Amino acid sequence: MGEKPPKVTPWALWTLICFFLYGVLHGQDIQVPTVQECCQDGRDRALGGQHCDILPLLAISHTCRIVQEQCCAAAAGDQLCDKGMKMAKEQGACEQPFFQGEPWETKISKMCCDCCVLGLMTASRGSSCELLGLSLERQCAHTAKNCCGINSVEKTEQTAPVTTKPAAHFTTKPPEGLDGCRDSNCSQLCVGNGTCACLDGYQLKKDEVSCVDSNECLTGNHNCVSGQGCINTEGSFRCQRETSCGTGYELRNDNVCHDIDECTLGSHNCGANFLCSNTAGSFRCYPRDSCPIGYIQDAVGNCNDVNECLAYSSPCLPGETCINTEGSHTCRRNTITCGRGYHLIEDGTRCEDVDECRTGNVCGVHGCVNLVGTYRCECRIGFIFNSITKLCEDINECRHYPVQLCAHKCQNTEGSYKCSCATGFQLAPDSRNCEDVNECEANPCSQECANVYGSYQCYCRRGYQLSDIDGITCEDIDECALPTGGHVCSYRCSNAPGSFYCTCPPTGYTLAHNGRTCQDIDECAAGIHTCSVTESCFNIQGGFRCLSFACPQNFRQAAQGRCDRVTCEFRRDPASCFLLPLRISFYNISFPTNTPVPAVVFRMGPSNSVPGDKMLLNIVSGDEKGYFAVQQHAHGGEISLRRNLTLSQDFFLTVEMRLIRYGTAHLYMAKIAVFITNEQPIRPSRTFPY
Repeated sequence: MGEKPPKVTPWALWTLICFFLYGVLHGQDIQVPTVQECCQDGRDRALGGQHCDILPLLAISHTCRIVQEQCCAAAAGDQLCDKGMKMAKEQGACEQPFFQGEPWETKISKMCCDCCVLGLMTASRGSSCELLGLSLERQCAHTAKNCCGINSVEKTEQTAPVTTKPAAHFTTKPPEGLDGCRDSNCSQLCVGNGTCACLDGYQLKKDEVSCVDSNECLTGNHNCVSGQGCINTEGSFRCQRETSCGTGYELRNDNVCHDIDECTLGSHNCGANFLCSNTAGSFRCYPRDSCPIGYIQDAVGNCNDVNECLAYSSPCLPGETCINTEGSHTCRRNTITCGRGYHLIEDGTRCEDVDECRTGNVCGVHGCVNLVGTYRCECRIGFIFNSITKLCEDINECRHYPVQLCAHKCQNTEGSYKCSCATGFQLAPDSRNCEDVNECEANPCSQECANVYGSYQCYCRRGYQLSDIDGITCEDIDECALPTGGHVCSYRCSNAPGSFYCTCPPTGYTLAHNGRTCQDIDECAAGIHTCSVTESCFNIQGGFRCLSFACPQNFRQAAQGRCDRVTCEFRRDPASCFLLPLRISFYNISFPTNTPVPAVVFRMGPSNSVPGDKMLLNIVSGDEKGYFAVQQHAHGGEISLRRNLTLSQDFFLTVEMRLIRYGTAHLYMAKIAVFITNEQPIRPSRTFPY
């Protein structure tokens, strides 16, 4: 049919899938429909008025879907074509407004209607229904032949041509006593013996039972005159005027055009100040009140003044000027008017040129040249004549000259210009260029000055800095307050104008040659300590300690800082002698405060080790507050500082080491003086053999 094939919507497909799943889940066997069943389903749905684009699927089969949609579309097309054929047979006219539906539906109905009319006309002329020589579309040719064949059969059944409205085949009841019509299935009339007949305006169909309307407009069985068109109706026809009546007229039931009285119906557009008067095919509007002379009434009834000077060609005499007034006009005699630059002579008959250069100081200090009807000024240098204002205007040389007049700044003046320089420059002798000014000659800086192009720069001597306020004053730098001031001096920094100096603690230190570092004074080496003859002097950071190294009873001094046990064989109590340590050693160690912990203070072990040695290191006294810890090793041990100390303190530790070798125990003792001094480098710890 020339239309797109129907589409299967996702909703319809999903419905069918759910239907199939339901059958499978319930153990039902799905019977796939045949192609004939798919086609019949599509036709039934088309005849039921369902759209072919939204058909529910019978099966998940591409072939079934195509057959179902195409049979539906074919059945729908047959219905539309039947409507067109019916319109051709009943009305004899195929105007598109007579058909209802979508554009593609009306297109099919109108095509079948037109092709049917072609077939009916062919049959009425007695021509062959084969329509030889015409290349018609297949459906159109089939429709035309069908209508042509039907009309030919109907004509053969008529006995004679009808020129007036035909009568019914039978207008009376069938003869009484005939029983042939008792069981008849005639659609209208029965004439006996089962013979059927039709009423007026109808004719019997081929089945000799049903009656169909007779189109009088096609068969010529109407009485419409020229200028009228025949319109077929069910069982009859009517005549209608073919041309319209035109504006202002209407066609009535008598088929005659009558004038429309717009004034009576109120369909006119006359204003409130007008009266309506009907005319043939139209109407007129007349004003209720007329306007006086010199006025004219407009479309809404208002009276407007008439401009006689424009409405009439010559309202005044020659030599006069027309002046319009309200409701009338006046005529004024013409006078000679001179233009600008001219004046009327004494007799008033003509105009002559005015010499503006004599009548006034029109150009001021500039020269003046009179011209016919005007004048011009000869301007001095630096000015230009303005032909509109007739004045000499100053030339802005700074803006209009194509070359740069000044090196820096240009300032326009009356009739000239002058140059100026930016700050830091002065005007050269040529009054155009600029030269640099040496500002340092005026000593603007408090210390050092360096001239730069167009300006100057102040500098300060070492130990000073330029002020951020004025940029010329040099201020002293407090080196001790700088972020790095704490690293300038090792102890204390003191500021001085343009410099600084370092100081050390009052005792125990002296300032190094670099003037910044404080060095410890070794009072023991310098001999400035206060220790007695029997005491040993031990230097520490910032001071010294006086220590006594006297050996206890049963010991003798073997070397400086070491006491050995006396031989037990010569003692009265040898058993108690063997309980004493073999050796007592004295050690002096110095550490700074804030030393990171744990820090190894003392290591102790045998000078040579023998396989099978066992050793135990222990702090006997001096660590009552637990500042130190002991850690045992395979061939010795360590004593470490385990708590951080921020203040100077002195510790005197007594440490003993028990060595078991070959089953014999040997005891060794160490006297350790640990001095914690203020913030000095850590000295490396030492390992002391017995």
